Amino acid sequence: MTPARAGATRASFSALLSALALAGCGGGLPLLHPARTLRPGAVRAAAGFSGSVATGDLASALRNAQSDASASAGAPGTDATYAKGALVAASIAPGLAPFAGARVGLGSDFEAGLTYTGRALRADARRSFELGDHLSLSIGAGASAALFGHQDGSALPNVDLGNLHGWGADVPVLVGYASDADVYLLWIGARGGWERIDIDDVRSEPKPAASGPPIGLSAERFWGGGLVGVAVGFRHVHVAMEIEACYASVTGDYSGIHTQVTGWALSPATALWWRF
Repeated sequence: MTPARAGATRASFSALLSALALAGCGGGLPLLHPARTLRPGAVRAAAGFSGSVATGDLASALRNAQSDASASAGAPGTDATYAKGALVAASIAPGLAPFAGARVGLGSDFEAGLTYTGRALRADARRSFELGDHLSLSIGAGASAALFGHQDGSALPNVDLGNLHGWGADVPVLVGYASDADVYLLWIGARGGWERIDIDDVRSEPKPAASGPPIGLSAERFWGGGLVGVAVGFRHVHVAMEIEACYASVTGDYSGIHTQVTGWALSPATALWWRF
């Protein structure tokens, strides 16, 4: 690649990252990397989209809360049905989000990465172990932060996700296959984690002082599941896709109501990789 073309590629990628950064919303926090780590000094940048889909009991909790809000003659948020839906909207964050990130090889089979998904920022480190000419195992750990003001508003009244903030951690283990010249890469794995979120004021309008303290939301989510991914390309450019299924248990308080909701969520994602 000529210096001029390399410079144009980097400029285009920077412009794409800037555009994605303006589209903050919900969505998942995918890995979107293979099991084998990068060689020392190599960099892989990625940009695409990720999603989060509530299924089963989680989806039912959100629908029931929406129905509860539609049928309520007064202000919603005063029963356990609505509280469960609020926890799903805040913790599972159903929706679509931009995905942007970069990874760098550190040497000795170590690698570090930084990922942005509109809702959250994740930093991680991992190490891979060669199991053969084409097979690898990697073990890592990541820390994430749900960014204040980076998520779209909720479909539920009195749940202002723009005021959401929090932090979390996760541990992924991957096994993967890389073909000759990395024409295609496959990976499967298991991942578990924890997240704590808070919304200090979930009202869209100020509440008169005489009517009591503001509504608050806080929740903890423990989750675990599996994922599968594939990337196809040649030399410096690949297209990658990944889907993760996890079982989540969300426990927390909304408007003074303590409740819990559990169920499965899906996190599909796709991205274009550039390796430098």
